[in-house]
Amino acid sequence: MNSTEKEQQSLAEKQRELKAEFNTLIQDSKKGLWKYCRHLTGSPWDGEDLFQETVMKAFGSFYQRWHPTNPKSYLYRIATNTWIDHCRREKRFVGHLEEEDVPSEDFSDDLDMEEALRYLADRFSPRQTAVFLLMEVFSFTAKEVAGIVRTTPGAVYAAVRRMKEKLKNQPSTQGREALQNNEKNPIHPLIKTYLKALNEGDLQGVLDLISDEAHNEATLGFQEFSKDEMRSGSMQFGLPGYRAELETLWGRDVIVIYYDSETGPQIHDIQYQEVENHKIVYHKSFYFRKELLIAAAEELGCEPQMDKFPETWAD
Repeated sequence: MNSTEKEQQSLAEKQRELKAEFNTLIQDSKKGLWKYCRHLTGSPWDGEDLFQETVMKAFGSFYQRWHPTNPKSYLYRIATNTWIDHCRREKRFVGHLEEEDVPSEDFSDDLDMEEALRYLADRFSPRQTAVFLLMEVFSFTAKEVAGIVRTTPGAVYAAVRRMKEKLKNQPSTQGREALQNNEKNPIHPLIKTYLKALNEGDLQGVLDLISDEAHNEATLGFQEFSKDEMRSGSMQFGLPGYRAELETLWGRDVIVIYYDSETGPQIHDIQYQEVENHKIVYHKSFYFRKELLIAAAEELGCEPQMDKFPETWAD
């Protein structure tokens, strides 16, 4: 091993140490953060993308902070502003928050919160949605919310009051998630061939369908940038040997890998692929995404596999 390779190995080891430390810092906040991202965007898939981007941004910037930082507040701040910036790039109206003279602290209501969350993102602007979720669902104070969404506590109170009144006075409508559940997209024939090879444990058959330059991403786990890297890395010990099924999950066609345990089927992995020129050019796995797999298992009426190498997740 030459000096350059030694330096790269040393850097990789330091990165793994920092990542382990960071994961410990945010562990207690991840479940709530994923739910926040889901409701903020109005979609489990968009929420998952936002969650991933938030964690990656937070990991890259947390150690640049000069002052003691609350990890939970920091994560929600990054998620909120990342989503608002995304909406701005799409030329969406992100909303204004104005104060009012009525003291909102004393406002009481009998709002059905579960019903409200189903269509919150479709009815209100991104900033309004963020304020409502942070204040009413995730129990941040008005002062904390004001700091996260860059407004004043008075505007936070006023926004929440107006939103509650509007939610109570207007009939419910289908939210984005409900609409997604009705969407159906044609399955590419190559994906059906890939599914067959998976179920037959045909590793070479799987590799034959993958482009030499394919990108394989196991979200928040690892990335591989060619078929050779996949062959010598994630697939060096073959296929898992579990049952694979095509499922429509929150409006997206995906492959769900089931482990048939003694107590029933458990979700081992969820993956989807992109195909161009008769080859799989992108493969994404959610093997390491505890929060997504738990939500997907609930949606599909089964259990997530909580103990799988190298992951052992507490219930």
